[in-house]
Amino acid sequence: MQDITNQHSVASASPLATSKVLRNTYALLAMTLLFSAVTAGISMGLGLGRGTGIIMSIGALLLIWFVLPRTANSSSGIFVVFGFTGLLGASLGPILNHYLALSNGGALIMQALGGTALVFFSLSAYVLTTRKDFSFMGGFLFVGLMVAIFAMLGMLVASLFGVQISGLSLAISAVIVLLMSGFILYDTSRIIHGGETNYLMATVALYLDIYNLFTSLLHLLGALSDD
Repeated sequence: MQDITNQHSVASASPLATSKVLRNTYALLAMTLLFSAVTAGISMGLGLGRGTGIIMSIGALLLIWFVLPRTANSSSGIFVVFGFTGLLGASLGPILNHYLALSNGGALIMQALGGTALVFFSLSAYVLTTRKDFSFMGGFLFVGLMVAIFAMLGMLVASLFGVQISGLSLAISAVIVLLMSGFILYDTSRIIHGGETNYLMATVALYLDIYNLFTSLLHLLGALSDD
């Protein structure tokens, strides 16, 4: 009887633990998105250039590759997450200034923000409501992401030799929009099914989904505009 009681306690604690991870993840995600907006505004105000933006992006990636895995289970990990999201937010400054220089730049940015919010909330709500397990998408999404990265590297190499492939750039952005939509389903599913129990890592995953979705949508909208 004692063993049965203990098993029941463990089983009932699992959904509670998952719910706590989910709450903490969304709370931290909201704060980091707000913090990113602040750092993006500061970057725009300072008029930072594309080169500086790239350096900050590289710094952000180094934080989550080398520092966050070592601090994810401690309170210092929260500062690493804010450092990561702050740097990526600041790296958006030059990009946003570029689009604001267009006659309809403000509208393009708002459309990209609105589209990103619509996709994120719709897909998240779907997973949370249906409780469907999207873990089967992991391999497909990883392969798709690798293909997109290699395509971007190929496009970068081509540009160094003066070859511009605008059509490929648009195709890559469209693929990334689809991939990030899939990752939102996958990452949210991992949280609610116990595949990710660290809310710092979960926050970073969802933040990257939103960040890449926004920048890719902005690129597509900018390319399809008349300017």
